[in-house]
Amino acid sequence: MAKKSMVARDVKRAKIENRFASKRSALKAIINDRGASNEQIDTALLQLQKLPRDASPTRQMRRCRVSGRPHAVYRKFGLSRNMLRQAAMRGDVPGLVKASW
Repeated sequence: MAKKSMVARDVKRAKIENRFASKRSALKAIINDRGASNEQIDTALLQLQKLPRDASPTRQMRRCRVSGRPHAVYRKFGLSRNMLRQAAMRGDVPGLVKASW
């Protein structure tokens, strides 16, 4: 089980990212616009740098829904390898069977 403070930190990062998503995308659009002047791009870059660090979506960690484990998490299931194995053994994951040959 992951520390509850680490899971809470990721929840906080998700909230901050959602709060600043529209502003961040608007600034990124100005920066990537070929028709924008250099002054507009410079001001947009400065405003983007002034946003909170946690407003970036890359700061979020993909965590297991059950245990909160940050590593070896399968995107398709949202579970870590340990929890996925346990769920597969119980038969909770439809279509997933243990390999045997």
